[in-house]
Amino acid sequence: MTTTLQHEIKKRKPFATPEEEALLNLLKTNDQFDNRLGRLFREHGLTSSQYNVLRILRGEGKPLPSLEVADRLIQVVPAITGLIDRLEKQGLVKRRRCEEDRRVVYVELTGEGKNVLKRIDAPLAALRKKLLGHMSRTELHALTKLLEKARKSLIEEDAPV
Repeated sequence: MTTTLQHEIKKRKPFATPEEEALLNLLKTNDQFDNRLGRLFREHGLTSSQYNVLRILRGEGKPLPSLEVADRLIQVVPAITGLIDRLEKQGLVKRRRCEEDRRVVYVELTGEGKNVLKRIDAPLAALRKKLLGHMSRTELHALTKLLEKARKSLIEEDAPV
């Protein structure tokens, strides 16, 4: 019996293991979702990582240390400083040094940053609906739990001993 992914990628032989099939399904789905999200963010002059920084700052509602922003990112970026530099050049965030500890740099969302997010909100909600709206709330909840469970081994591996 040919699976959907097996057919999509024109794989002749069945997958060697269920883990292989599941992982390749995750990667294929992530790639397709990431492409569509990336296209939307590019229309607004942003990358996915830049949008993520703005989303974090809006959600917090106050300035955050840049390393705290880095810790909250969905996708790990190698250089948070460069990412914030580009957002600052676009006028979407501003930085200020902490008075008590000059090593700490706070990042704050500007009015223009808030405006960009407002312009993205409706198209992003529509895209989320397009990508996942065909699934029931129960299915979405189950999917979320399964993805969290899949990441659990990595979280435990990275936990301090």
